[in-house]
Amino acid sequence: MSKSSNPKGRTTIEVGADGVAVITIINPPVNSLALDVLYSLKENYDQALRRDDVKAIVVIGANGKFSGGFDISAFGKLQGGTVESPKPGFISVEILTDTVEAARKPSVAAIDGLALGGGLEVAMACHARISTPNAQLGLPELQLGILPGFGGTQRLPRLVGLAKSLEMMLTSKPVKGEEAVNLGLVDAVVPSNQLLDTARKWALDILECRKPWVASLHKTDKIEPLGEAREILKFARVQTRRQAPNLQHPLVVIDVVEEGIASGPRAGLWKEAEVFQSLLHSDTCKALVNVFFAQRATTKVPGVTDLGLKPRRIKKVAILGGGLMGSGIATALLLSNYPVILKEVNDKFLQAGLGRVKANLQSSVKKGKMSPEKFEKTLSLLKGALDYEDFRDVDMVIEAVIENVSLKQQIFADLEKYCPPHCILGSNTSTIDLNLIGEKTKSQDRIIGAHFFSPAHVMPLLEIVRTQKTSPQVIVDLLDVGKKIRKTPVVVGNCTGFAVNRMFFPYTQAALLLVERGADVFRIDRVITKFGMPMGPFRLCDLVGFGVAIATGGQFVMNFPERTYKSMLIPLMQEDKRAGETTRRGFYVYDDRRKASPDTEIKKYIEKAREMSGVTIDPKMEKLSDKDIIEMIFFPVVNEACRVLAEGIAVKSSDLDISAIMGMGFPPYRGGIIFWADTLGSKYICSRLDEWSRMYGDFFKPCSYLAERASKGAPLNAATDSAKSRL
Repeated sequence: MSKSSNPKGRTTIEVGADGVAVITIINPPVNSLALDVLYSLKENYDQALRRDDVKAIVVIGANGKFSGGFDISAFGKLQGGTVESPKPGFISVEILTDTVEAARKPSVAAIDGLALGGGLEVAMACHARISTPNAQLGLPELQLGILPGFGGTQRLPRLVGLAKSLEMMLTSKPVKGEEAVNLGLVDAVVPSNQLLDTARKWALDILECRKPWVASLHKTDKIEPLGEAREILKFARVQTRRQAPNLQHPLVVIDVVEEGIASGPRAGLWKEAEVFQSLLHSDTCKALVNVFFAQRATTKVPGVTDLGLKPRRIKKVAILGGGLMGSGIATALLLSNYPVILKEVNDKFLQAGLGRVKANLQSSVKKGKMSPEKFEKTLSLLKGALDYEDFRDVDMVIEAVIENVSLKQQIFADLEKYCPPHCILGSNTSTIDLNLIGEKTKSQDRIIGAHFFSPAHVMPLLEIVRTQKTSPQVIVDLLDVGKKIRKTPVVVGNCTGFAVNRMFFPYTQAALLLVERGADVFRIDRVITKFGMPMGPFRLCDLVGFGVAIATGGQFVMNFPERTYKSMLIPLMQEDKRAGETTRRGFYVYDDRRKASPDTEIKKYIEKAREMSGVTIDPKMEKLSDKDIIEMIFFPVVNEACRVLAEGIAVKSSDLDISAIMGMGFPPYRGGIIFWADTLGSKYICSRLDEWSRMYGDFFKPCSYLAERASKGAPLNAATDSAKSRL
C-alpha cells in the first residue's frame, strides 16, 4: 500500500549472504516516519521474521541519516481528521514492542546523522544500537506540545536512568553519539564507513550469545527504587512548574514516566498512547506546530526566492558603528567566520567597539561554548578602521549608527563612492524609512534593511527590509547570510517601524493609556509576564532605555497621529534623570545586580501626566481582570498586525507570528500573534476594540481589514482563504 501512495516514503529490505536482513528507512530529506514508512517497516519486519534465510536484522536510514522522527506535516492532517489516525498503541505496542522488540531474531539499529523523536524510539526498540560519534540522538517532542509517543517515555529511562531521561525529554536537548555510549543509550561508537558492517556483525554476535540480547523495555538496572524514583519525579515537577508555569504537557510526560515505574512498562506504554492522542489535539500542540512550519516558511518569498537566483558569496563585511548594536552584529558575523571591518569616527569610539566585540566572544569562552584557540582565531577576523580605505573590497556593509536621518543619508552617499559596485548596502535602522535613508544615492537597488534585535549576537530574528527598488538578488544574498549566522530571517516591506516594532508600538502605548486611567503599573507587568512574555511593557521600557522609547515613539506619533496614544509619563520621568535600567531608576529601581524592585515614587509622575493628558481615573480601570489587561494590551497589537498584513508589509501572517515570537518574546506555545488572535476569533476581538474605542478614543479603533474579517466571521490568517480555495 505504501509504495503506490507515496513512493518517496518507504522502507526496503535486502538480505545478505551472512543472513542479515538490512531494513532501510527512505523518506528524504531526513527519513521522517510518515505513517506509510511505519506500515512499510512492519511489513518488512514481518517478512524478515518469516524468512528462513534471515538470521538477524539491522535497521538503518538512507543517505547517512537514521531518522529525524515522526512526519510533522502529518500532524495537521491527523488533527483535522483528513487522515485516519492509527488506533492507539498500534505503533508503540503492536509494531515496536510486539513485533520489533519481541522478535525471535535479534535486531541492531545502525545510527548515523540523526535519530530524533520517533527515529530514536525505533532504535530503542532494537536489541542494540551502534552509532557514529557525531550522530544526534534525542526526544524533542515537547517542543511540539506532545510527548514521545512510540514508547520513548518508557524505554529512555530504562536505558539512561531517570534523571538523565527526564532532562533529555524536558529540555528537548539531543546528545551526540560519544556521550550516548557513556550513558548506555548506544552500545558502541564507530566511524560512518564501518557502521553497517559493525551492526551486521553485532546482530550475529547477539544470535550466537557473544553479545547480550536486551529488550530495553524490561531493563531495570538503571531505575532507582520506587521511593527514590518518586523523589526525582517530584523534583522534576517543581522545576517544570517554575520554568513553564503555563504548560501542561511537560507535567504529563512526568506522569507517564511515573506510571511505567509504578505499574510496569506495559501500563506505561498504554498511558503514553492515550495521552499522546489528547495532546495531539491540544491548543498548545496546534500552536507549536504552527510555529514549526512558520519558521521554515520565512525563507520562501514569492517573486524573490522562486526566480532561481543563487546567493552570491559574501567574503567580507564592513560595519559602521561600534555601539551596542554594531558590536553585536560584528560578533554574530565573526562567530560564523565572516571577516569583519568595524569602522568608527574616532579612535576612542573604535577601541570601545572592538572591546565590546572581544567581551562578547570572551563570554562564549567563559560559558565553555568556545575554546581559547577558537577565540584567538575568531578575533583575528576582526579589523578596526577610521576611514573608508578598507571598504574597496567588501561585499556587504551594515550601517548601525544612531537613528538620525541626515547622518545616515551622508553615510550612504559616502558608501556609494568607496564600496565596489556589487556591494550590498545594508542599514540596521529600526524605524526610519529606507527610501529616506537612500534618498541621496543612485544605488537604490542594493539598499536593504538588515534589522537585528538587541543583543544582536543572541536574539534569533533578522528583519530583512526591502524597498520597491531593492533587487531580488540582494534579498536572496541577505537571506543566505541570515541562515549562515543562524538567524531566522523574515522579509518585510518598507514603512515606519517595519513589521516587529510597528506591530508592537501599541503594546507600550496601551499600557500607558491604562495607567493614566487608573490601572497599576506593576500589576500590568505581572499579568503580562504571567501570560508568557519575558517582561511586561514597563520593565521593557526600563531595559531599552527611555531615550530609545521616546525616539521610536516619536516616529509613530509623527507617522500614525490618528491612532497613537500620546502620554507625557516617560518624558516627565526622563526629565528627572530617570531613564531606565542604565540610570538605575525608571519604573523600577535597580540594585547592583540589576535586580528590579517596584518604585512607589512613580505615582507623582503618573498624576502629573494624567493632568497633562486631561484624563481622569476611571473606576473600571482600577478593577480590571487579568483577562481584560491582556486583551487591552494585546488587541491593539493584533489590530496593527492586521494593518501590516493588509498593506502587504508582511508577505504572510505566519511571518508575523514568527516576528512576534522571536523579536518580542511572544510565547511560542500560543502560536504567534495572529494564530493566537484566531483562537479567540476576529468577531470577538473586533467587538472588544469597538467598545473600547467608544470609551477611550481612536487608539482602539479596529482597522478595516479586521472589521471586514469580523463581519464574515473569517480568521485573520489570510492564507487560510487561499488554502481553502485550493482544497
